[in-house]
Amino acid sequence: MACLLILAWAALDIKPAKADPLVVDLSNHLVAISTGFTGTDVLLFGAIETKGDVVITVRGPERDMVVRRKERKLGIWINSQSAYVRNVPTYYATAASRPIELIANDRLFASRHIGLQNQRFVTTMQGEDTDDSLYREALLRNMEYAGLYNDKPAKISFLSNQLFRTDIHFPANTPTGTYVIDVYLIRDGKIASIKSTPLVVSKTGVSAEVYDFAHRYSALYGIIAVIIAGFAGWLASVIFRKN
Repeated sequence: MACLLILAWAALDIKPAKADPLVVDLSNHLVAISTGFTGTDVLLFGAIETKGDVVITVRGPERDMVVRRKERKLGIWINSQSAYVRNVPTYYATAASRPIELIANDRLFASRHIGLQNQRFVTTMQGEDTDDSLYREALLRNMEYAGLYNDKPAKISFLSNQLFRTDIHFPANTPTGTYVIDVYLIRDGKIASIKSTPLVVSKTGVSAEVYDFAHRYSALYGIIAVIIAGFAGWLASVIFRKN
């Protein structure tokens, strides 16, 4: 009898598992870059338990970059001052279900570094300049011009009250590496749930072998490139001489 009472009490104490408020996935977790790659779109889709807003950030692998300032001297543009910027994402894009300003206040997005204006770069000035704002603006402008930064959030479409989707575009010059995609569920101006999923951009085929060889044996690759260029020039001169 005691055993039966214990089992009955345990059964009453069992509660159903709480549904996950946010579920996301990608149509493909690998972007393969081969010869002739012109860019591609990856579908991100998911579901939310109850109504809310969804914001997505896509961040590429971080690298150090140098931003140089050019000056015109004696009619020639030359590099003058420069800034060394560390931990710069090589790709950055966002998407949102509504205009960002209608979802939450700026403090929330700043605390999560959501949006280009909220990126925190570590800058070391090299030269007489002490203000890094011009170099930061130049870096953002150059990355946007290259199509690797997106200042305007893409649209997240809701197929119903719970299902949503959006396309993430990767241009032809997308850097290789591991990307991190963060998905935020926001309700009443507060983050209700966060999900992260990785995506790998990798070279494949002959281009991957050449890329790997060039990085592993850079000196030898340079010598071979010079030899090939010299041979091509000599061959062209012979052909045109005969003609």
